Amino acid sequence: MDISNKYIPREYLALKINYCKKQLAELPVVKVYICHTVNGKEDKRYYVGNHRYSANTPAGQKMHDILLLRDEIERTLAVLESLWDSLYKGSPLPECLPHKVNRTLAVDYNKRVIMNKAFFDSLIEDANTKHAKSHNYFFNGIYYRSAAEREIAVFYTEMGIPFKYEPEVTLIGLPYTINPDFVLYIKELDDCKFHEHLGMKYSADYIRDTKIKYSNYTGAGLIPDLDIIFTHDTDEVPFDIRFLLVKLNASIYGSVLCGKNNVD
Repeated sequence: MDISNKYIPREYLALKINYCKKQLAELPVVKVYICHTVNGKEDKRYYVGNHRYSANTPAGQKMHDILLLRDEIERTLAVLESLWDSLYKGSPLPECLPHKVNRTLAVDYNKRVIMNKAFFDSLIEDANTKHAKSHNYFFNGIYYRSAAEREIAVFYTEMGIPFKYEPEVTLIGLPYTINPDFVLYIKELDDCKFHEHLGMKYSADYIRDTKIKYSNYTGAGLIPDLDIIFTHDTDEVPFDIRFLLVKLNASIYGSVLCGKNNVD
């Protein structure tokens, strides 16, 4: 992910920086030494505190992987901090700390599921077979239903946010599954967010279906602008990705604040 030329909102950027710092604090510091044997071959040894691991053992391979992961996180952190320094003053917002939000979705009258990574991983990508799709809007292996939806997919990809397009989701009170346009996974909060893009058509059927969709989501416990983002597209007001950027940041920051007393 090349984010060096991307604009990341203040609150989300602070959260990403603090998430990198938390990861580094939790990972062991690995030092590597290269020893030369009598026949000239290199023998790598990894040191963590007073513990030593040979490179050709499972434990040594694990330390090697941790070393690479730390290097990747440190490089990402350096980029994020340079962006912060170029845009804002002072340290990243201390209230934007990564934590598990634990927002839930009602899928049955006696069952709620936490919208975490396990939930996200359980969703099947591009599962909507109810309506045929045009082949005009292709990106990264998927055909999207409109130019705006394709633009949204490109945006989330460039921001490094995992998402699934039109996955199959069960909601309380419905005898059938639904297919939200996007379900995002915000790793810094271990939380999923829904995104419905409404290409507003001036017809009674479309307006009715939109109202029903809104009611179904809120009935399952999703809070608009916190758990679910709605964007729109009309002939008079065409979709602008900057509008989504603002709504996404507000949704993430709202999750940070609503769960600030449950920081890990």
